[in-house]
Amino acid sequence: MSLDFIKPPRKNPLLRTPQLNLPPSPRGRVALGITAAAAHGRFELQTCQACGAVQYPPREACHRCLSPALQWREQSGAGRLLATTTLHHSNDLYFSERLPWRLGMVQLDAGPSVMVHLHGAVGEAPQRVRVGARLDRSGQAVLIGFPNEENIDMTNDSLLREMTSDPKFRKALVTDGKSAVGQAMVMALVQAGAERIWVGHAEPWKKVPDLDAIAALEQVTLVSLDLGNERSMTKLAGQIGGKVDIVINTAEIHRAFGIGARRGTDIAKLEMEINYFGLLRLAQAFGPALMSRSNDGATHATAWVNLLSIYALANYPPHGTYSASKAAAHSLAQCLRAEMRPAGIRVINVFPGPINEEWNQQMPQPKLTPQAVAVAIVKALRDGVEDVYPGDIAQEWLQRWRDNPKVLERELALGGN
Repeated sequence: MSLDFIKPPRKNPLLRTPQLNLPPSPRGRVALGITAAAAHGRFELQTCQACGAVQYPPREACHRCLSPALQWREQSGAGRLLATTTLHHSNDLYFSERLPWRLGMVQLDAGPSVMVHLHGAVGEAPQRVRVGARLDRSGQAVLIGFPNEENIDMTNDSLLREMTSDPKFRKALVTDGKSAVGQAMVMALVQAGAERIWVGHAEPWKKVPDLDAIAALEQVTLVSLDLGNERSMTKLAGQIGGKVDIVINTAEIHRAFGIGARRGTDIAKLEMEINYFGLLRLAQAFGPALMSRSNDGATHATAWVNLLSIYALANYPPHGTYSASKAAAHSLAQCLRAEMRPAGIRVINVFPGPINEEWNQQMPQPKLTPQAVAVAIVKALRDGVEDVYPGDIAQEWLQRWRDNPKVLERELALGGN
């Protein structure tokens, strides 16, 4: 694998896009523990609670004492590269299109020996390496051997480009350029090396602070896009749908109301109209185009990002109807992920804590800056993860929700946060 990834030539529009071949994906249920951890950017292996043995590959019982008391625990990945080989032939369609392909055998400091794909910066054995888990394009975890010391060119490796969604040289659509998060997202994509960024804005007659500065950037093109208007999305998809590589949906309506704080359903309907139905319309308009371009050269269509909220996991009563709309969007995003997986399109859900914006004015610190959310999204694209929880509040909520969802619900109902 080479680290010399340069901007690829433009695709010949007269050539038909080849159909996508995905990596081998069958896994047993036990092995899905590695995939679940990799979806959050972690490398975990089974650890026996009886004798402490760390094992790979995953099994139903400990290989040393046969105890079934196994727990998934995060590993450092530190180890020693024992041997390497390069494949020049493969009967698998996916790998036969990408030869040569380097593999290595690593003895982990934790005990097990594992076969890994090798990053291009890793030389010949023996040497120290670091093993990490990444999701391949079929959505399953694979193990990669990284150099012990990272460098600024790590993401240029062709193997990582294949397994992640690095924005460099790619074309992205940010659905809402009026919001602070949307504008920060555009700036983060520019810094990440995106080739072109379409920025949606509804109601273009409204003057929005800093939008003119965003529009003046060389990579940016403003487009009319209203997630509440199906015709608007269909028209835009017809114009640019065949060019977009990454869709980042930052459009949302956020109001701080519960059930009894405001009479009527107008606000709740508006939140659902954009946060849920807007996502549905957007997916119906742009989803087929992304999926059709999933094998379109080195900068193929690659990812879909949804800006959700940590409130999607457990309803926060002071923002009750907003929480409900984000919970609905979360469920829809899981459906979108399942439908896009056969095309190798990664769906990334972002669950930030309170963002420092007008509808969170009464929330105590810490609050996330829009720039922090944007940086977390770019990192998720580069790391190839599926779920991201930016900020201390989101991380704390996530842990409490995993420990006991019912306890978290009661705490929130009693005024906790």
